[in-house]
Amino acid sequence: MRAMPLRFDAADAHWRVTPLPALSADQKDWLTRGGSLTAHLRTLGSVEVRVTREAVAMPWSDECAALGLAPRERAWVREIALVVDGVPFVAAHSVTPLAASDGVWQAMRRLRTRPLAELLYSDSGVARSALVSRRVSARHPLYALAVREIVAGRTHAPHAAHAPHAPHAFVARRSVFERAGAPLLVTECMLPALWSRLESGPFAHAMLETVVHLGRERGPLDHTASRAHHAPR
Repeated sequence: MRAMPLRFDAADAHWRVTPLPALSADQKDWLTRGGSLTAHLRTLGSVEVRVTREAVAMPWSDECAALGLAPRERAWVREIALVVDGVPFVAAHSVTPLAASDGVWQAMRRLRTRPLAELLYSDSGVARSALVSRRVSARHPLYALAVREIVAGRTHAPHAAHAPHAPHAFVARRSVFERAGAPLLVTECMLPALWSRLESGPFAHAMLETVVHLGRERGPLDHTASRAHHAPR
């Protein structure tokens, strides 16, 4: 992935580059981690990509703005859960214009249960916008997606101790990846099980050591808000 001027930007009045001050240290940390989120989750346990939806669909209104799509213009949508040790930690929603899904981003349609990171971090022609984040309440369609994954987690592991009720709001992040002028917007919503894992046992200390180590290295686990530059708006 390389730094380059980008045409597309995921930020708006609600999605902001700087996480909200009221968020916890763990939340601010994970909302601003660059590189592959899947790779970061592998430091916590065994990660499975569970595909829940792949289809031609209408993008959300804030996605249309970020991708430069006309109202009611269709797109290719992929929804997955990133599951750690059998429990959903992240609900992800990715969207690209329909033409791009048959062209520059056509490999997205063939991923199956492989992570999207395989396309994004192995290609020097891909650039990434700044990561932006927000709280997500029931007014945003991402909330329903996150709740669905929590319910699915209970179904797959009904006796799991860390399968809580849905919170009043989730925290989520997103960024736009661009290749050959074609955008791909990736939105990742963190679920309660992630925060529970970080607060428990030896993981808290281990993750602190990981963050310090990553701050000195570059690669798929980069800890940075963005290595890409914004084009003037």
